[in-house]
Amino acid sequence: MKTIYIIRHAKSSWDTPNLMDHQRPIIEKGIKRTLRIGDYLAKNNIKTGLMISSDAVRAFETSKLVAAAIGYPIESIKTDHRIYLEGGRHIFEVINEVPQKIDSIMIVGHNPTLTDFINDFIDDPIDWLPTSGMVSISFETDDWKEIAGAGSTLNFAVYPKQLKVKTD
Repeated sequence: MKTIYIIRHAKSSWDTPNLMDHQRPIIEKGIKRTLRIGDYLAKNNIKTGLMISSDAVRAFETSKLVAAAIGYPIESIKTDHRIYLEGGRHIFEVINEVPQKIDSIMIVGHNPTLTDFINDFIDDPIDWLPTSGMVSISFETDDWKEIAGAGSTLNFAVYPKQLKVKTD
């Protein structure tokens, strides 16, 4: 059994029009929402064998927040530019390179690629994975290269709005 946790990056800033998209940081609202997801993961004792993030600033900042919440070493977060690129093919390339001894991975990236990837494996498609939203899917295989053809189960989908607190 292999499990993937898919996380969309936190809400990011559009305040600096001259800043390249790849360099946009997350904003305070995004930090708060990601911390809610991190708390959810920690309370449910959800861990991962490998965290892989897009190399875009907003995705890597999100990865660091989630890693801290679940006790994953920040220095062990792997970044991969292919996750920044659009297209599920790139996500599959990254997944196919995961060592077989690892049974769970977290991928932190971007829409529309993540929503499309998720919808390939669940019965009731989602319209759009929101910022800081997370979906967990398990696959009935012991080989990362076989997940595309394996049976899959949606474990959970959790979004910051579901975990809303009265302070924001």
